[in-house]
Amino acid sequence: MLGDVWNLFRTFVSMLSSIKLYCYVLLLFGFMPLHASPPGGLKFHGSEQPINQRTSYNVFGNNTAEFSGYFDIEFNLSLYPRTEFGYILRIKNKESNRIYNLFYDGQGGNLVFKFNEEGKSNLIVASMDREELLNMHWFKMKISFELKSDSIKLTIHNQTFGAENKNLPDTYHPIILFGKSDHIIDVPSFAIKDLSIGSQEKYMFALNESKGNIVYDIGGEAIGEVSNPEWLVNDAYHWRYKTSFKSKSVAGANYNSEKKEIYYFNRDSLYIYNVRSGNTNIKVFQEKCPVKPILGTNFIDEQHNKLYSYEAYYAPPQDDYDGPTVASLDLDTYQWTPESSEQLTSPLHHHGSYFNPSTQDYTIFGGFGKMHYSKDFISYDLNKKDWSTVEGFTGDFLSPRYFSSVGYYKNTNSIYIFGGMGNESGEQTVGRKYYYDLYKIDLNTRHISKLWEIPWERDNVVPVRGMVILDDSCFYTLCYPEHFTESLLKLYRFSLKDGSYQILGDSIPIFSDKITTNANLYYDSMLNNMYAVVQEFDDDISSDLKVYSLSFPPLTAEELANYSREKNPYRWAVIILSCLLATGISYVVYKRVRPKKQSNVEEDIQSESIPATKTETTTLSNAIYLFGEFTVRDRNNRDITYLFSAQLKQIFCLILEYSTTEGGIASQRLSNILWPDKPADKVKNSRGVTINHLRKVLSELDGIELIYDKGYFKIEQTAEFYCDYSRCMEIISTSEIETYRDELIEIVSRGKFLQLSDHPLYDSFKEEMEKKLEPVLLLEMEKSFEAELYQATIALADALTNIDPLNDAALTFQIKAMQRLKMNDEARLRYQTFIVEYKKVMGTDYPHPYKSIN
Repeated sequence: MLGDVWNLFRTFVSMLSSIKLYCYVLLLFGFMPLHASPPGGLKFHGSEQPINQRTSYNVFGNNTAEFSGYFDIEFNLSLYPRTEFGYILRIKNKESNRIYNLFYDGQGGNLVFKFNEEGKSNLIVASMDREELLNMHWFKMKISFELKSDSIKLTIHNQTFGAENKNLPDTYHPIILFGKSDHIIDVPSFAIKDLSIGSQEKYMFALNESKGNIVYDIGGEAIGEVSNPEWLVNDAYHWRYKTSFKSKSVAGANYNSEKKEIYYFNRDSLYIYNVRSGNTNIKVFQEKCPVKPILGTNFIDEQHNKLYSYEAYYAPPQDDYDGPTVASLDLDTYQWTPESSEQLTSPLHHHGSYFNPSTQDYTIFGGFGKMHYSKDFISYDLNKKDWSTVEGFTGDFLSPRYFSSVGYYKNTNSIYIFGGMGNESGEQTVGRKYYYDLYKIDLNTRHISKLWEIPWERDNVVPVRGMVILDDSCFYTLCYPEHFTESLLKLYRFSLKDGSYQILGDSIPIFSDKITTNANLYYDSMLNNMYAVVQEFDDDISSDLKVYSLSFPPLTAEELANYSREKNPYRWAVIILSCLLATGISYVVYKRVRPKKQSNVEEDIQSESIPATKTETTTLSNAIYLFGEFTVRDRNNRDITYLFSAQLKQIFCLILEYSTTEGGIASQRLSNILWPDKPADKVKNSRGVTINHLRKVLSELDGIELIYDKGYFKIEQTAEFYCDYSRCMEIISTSEIETYRDELIEIVSRGKFLQLSDHPLYDSFKEEMEKKLEPVLLLEMEKSFEAELYQATIALADALTNIDPLNDAALTFQIKAMQRLKMNDEARLRYQTFIVEYKKVMGTDYPHPYKSIN
């Protein structure tokens, strides 16, 4: 069977030698659905920043490109409003002094692009509709040099402009510079992605790096250089804080995707935040909102450009209120109109809702009030201006609940209801249950179908009111454990088919003490962004509103880590090879196994020929792991990592580090590290709040305690608790490391120490750990090889590579161990990966050929 697979491999290599690698990449991306296009892009800091902090990108760096006949420079462009004036790119020619540039001026009514021969004349002027381009977020930009016909064309979105008779050379050696270059320092705020340059053969750059100043082409080869970059792929994982507002009276919030505006309003005024421009306007109403706000509930009719404020019910001491309960705000004139004075029978806290623009109905579902959970659908008719309970549903039983997430899917005229809390009777006194189920309600037939219910092993969470459904495969919503005062919102993507889910992006803090506190999720298809709006109440009256954005499609932590890894020019070949090998192996196994069963002897031979190279790791309850991804498991083995905010994780690691090495950290030293610029009184308060929060989170585990003794904070552990860092320190401090070698291998096989923790605060911790660990790994790697424990040698070499990617000894012992195990293909691939990394870092070829390692 291995011979057949090897033949498949040789055929594949032959293919690669005759077909450009990027064709395979394009083929792979061609199968991706439109809304799943890879995130990324390079954002340029413009004249809003000091000159030395503006972005400059040399596409070819020290490399030389040559084109004959014609060549195109094509990319997607996004414009930002902070600086709307300056040069986007310059095009030089190594063989002449002629320079062309593209100048942008967005200060007037239209967006104007000028293509110039620098220092001589303007060649092309393109005036574009401002709203059309800005609302697209990304639009196509293409500059074509027709060398044979001496013409230049500029294409912006769907319009093409040209210049003839420009006396162009037959062959061009372009130097292409985006942003700041030479004496050109006027740079607008913009971003580019999906850059391609060439004719029949193209240089292609996805611009999806997550860090660093080296730019790689889609094959993984280092080509260009950039200074002061902002890599936009990070915005698909890290929620970006945008703005915040305060109101001393009850307020509501919503998003208008037509106008790209977030509204935050109370009875007197309206804050308007434009997510595209970042500008905020305040409108003071000539007449107050007719509805007396209690919860601030509202919805938007984008079709008629109106915002509706409503209150379902006025409970004591407001029960004598008889004024309007629904009013509409004209978002052109900012005039309020009373619509209805009808009240429902309950306040229905945390109900779900959806608006159907085609029928002009706004419907709420569920909610809590008067000691009851609701299961009713109650609809407000914008034309009739009245509420009515929707009857006549058939199908599965949908239990009473609140805190549910509701979404409307226009393509099937259906709504989906996910999760929440409640019980089958609706009586609060019975007790509440957390639901992790999904229902589909066909609005044409009013039939309810329960699609799934999934087991939940994490801490209980509730979703926010809003749900984003883009197609019939999945939905997105934010979830958080509302039973904690200081909680965290996380973005979940659930399959509509079976409930399988992924957690995407990092977390958003939310202070959830008050029942009126709420959050919502919105998606803008034009801007390709998600927006989270978090409204926190202090006393059920005054509130703060915070706005966050996340690029779409969002990434998991693992996906972001993949973007962060150094590019390997062979990585696409490896990916495609893996796919083909998997297919080939499956086919061969099927053909061989179908006629007859393999004997035990054959199975034994195969298991020796292709041994697994990955060390199995176990995850214990009551444990904290610092190797690989930071992970915390409580006493019931539930993952509670999400409870550790960035600051909690920092303070925990600091105290743990000093507890191990110095018996604890002084209170003053801790404050100086974490809050260096705060006044003493505020530091004391911040430290107290953070320490109390950490103690509360650690109370979810047994055998670990944060104590304060004689001015020092320290972590104390007992045998009930497990920490891989503490255990690793114990092992490498003994004189009998060989006895615990397998346990040490399992610890380090989880990954690099504090793998995804890049904050400078961790640097000394990581450096000290690696300084102690590296000599131990080297020694044990040699001993394991001498003892013919080759799997252990490979695992230890992997761990050494995490510390020092260019460690010669790790490469040598790993390849030798693989050769002893007949893993020759893996050995060659490991060597190839190493020499690519070596040349990238050292600038020269690795001096030892593969044959010398035996």
